[in-house]
Amino acid sequence: MSQQSIVYGGGPIFDGHSLQQGMRARFEAGKLVSLTPGSPRAADAPYVDLAGDILSPGYLDLQVNGGDGIMLNAEPSCAGLARIARAHRRLGAVQILPTLITDTPQKTAQAIAATQQALTAGVPGIAGLHLEGPHLAQSRKGAHDAALIRGMTPADLEVLLAAAELLPVLMVTLAPESVNLDQIRALRRAGVILSLGHTDAPYEQAMNYAEAGVSCVTHLFNAMSPLGHRAPGLPGAALTNPQLYAGLIADGIHVHPATLRAAWAAKMGNPSPRGKIYLVSDAMAPAGSEITSFQLEGRQILRQNGRLTLGDGTLAGADLDLTTALRVLVNHCEIPLEEALTAAVTTPRQVIGQWAQDCSVLGLAQSDFIRIQSDLSTAQPICEIGRTA
Repeated sequence: MSQQSIVYGGGPIFDGHSLQQGMRARFEAGKLVSLTPGSPRAADAPYVDLAGDILSPGYLDLQVNGGDGIMLNAEPSCAGLARIARAHRRLGAVQILPTLITDTPQKTAQAIAATQQALTAGVPGIAGLHLEGPHLAQSRKGAHDAALIRGMTPADLEVLLAAAELLPVLMVTLAPESVNLDQIRALRRAGVILSLGHTDAPYEQAMNYAEAGVSCVTHLFNAMSPLGHRAPGLPGAALTNPQLYAGLIADGIHVHPATLRAAWAAKMGNPSPRGKIYLVSDAMAPAGSEITSFQLEGRQILRQNGRLTLGDGTLAGADLDLTTALRVLVNHCEIPLEEALTAAVTTPRQVIGQWAQDCSVLGLAQSDFIRIQSDLSTAQPICEIGRTA
């Protein structure tokens, strides 16, 4: 849309905290300037009737491994990042943290350099970088290449500290089996967002790492020891420690809907706004494409019936977008839509420091808003509705 002023109404509007009914959103010069109650139409500006659809700030996905048929591991370049970001924007994620799965030091350096280049070039949608590994636990490697998993060396630490200086957001998934507490403290002092994942860390160790500066848990329940009645493990720490944000792959495959519902109830009971749960897609190359298989460092990943698996059946990322995750939470887990939206829109922005707890969407760019179908089937940026892909 190119008009200087435009008004949206006729559907719920998510303001980052709650779903507002009977409101109108007014944009001027490409910015949201007001949310006001009133009659559906405004006489002094073009009007878009949402017809019951939801107007919301776009999603922020903190774990995106690929899209549009490519993986970041295979295309660690500015062009590759732009292609992945465009694919996810079409799915409603207006910002992403492109995520490099465990790889060589050379590939890690390439991903850091490419992200810096993309940010300098103003590639839309790139919020920073997520490095998932290589400092993980062999026992919980999942689809990560065991030959590339290793402990953090002083040289590795220096690479990450330097990257934290270059990038506005650097998130790192790591395991206590491969990273010590002194390294955790150094990374946190540098502003790195630290997340525990792919680990068999017991509850007590996970709590110690949280005290040292870890703030997140990567894809809760997946690639970690299970929650036990005598050994709560990392899931127990994630669910009971109000300092820890927890990422969830809400596709109903990685985590059973009943477990999703239980996790939601546990985190909502913590004394922290909205329970500190954020949704991630963990999306791989097929996101936004029709491909049915792809290669991950020489290993074939198959796409079938909503699953991505290695040949032995091991889950290898997810075939998911965040609108589908909303639908699973609302339709199969009885989670209120307002809470699900918070986990896709607001909480991830709080994780990386974009929004404070009392954030306002006023002043947000029109290009950052999406229209979500009322049946939660699809979402698309409002500035691109009607355009061809």
